[in-house]
Amino acid sequence: MAGKFEVFKDKAGKFRFHLKAGNGEIVLESQGYESKDGAKKGIASIQTNAPGADIVDLTMS
Repeated sequence: MAGKFEVFKDKAGKFRFHLKAGNGEIVLESQGYESKDGAKKGIASIQTNAPGADIVDLTMS
């Protein structure tokens, strides 16, 4: 099963999204957005930018 994004409204009324792995585990939770459109734009940004993103190990001295 492929991963998926889920858009939802939190207790404070903000729109957020989860990225869930194929096994159902949440691997990312977004910030709160004022609109559903804002949350969807956040998802689109990840889909566009993440495939080429570098991995930066901040644990290295």
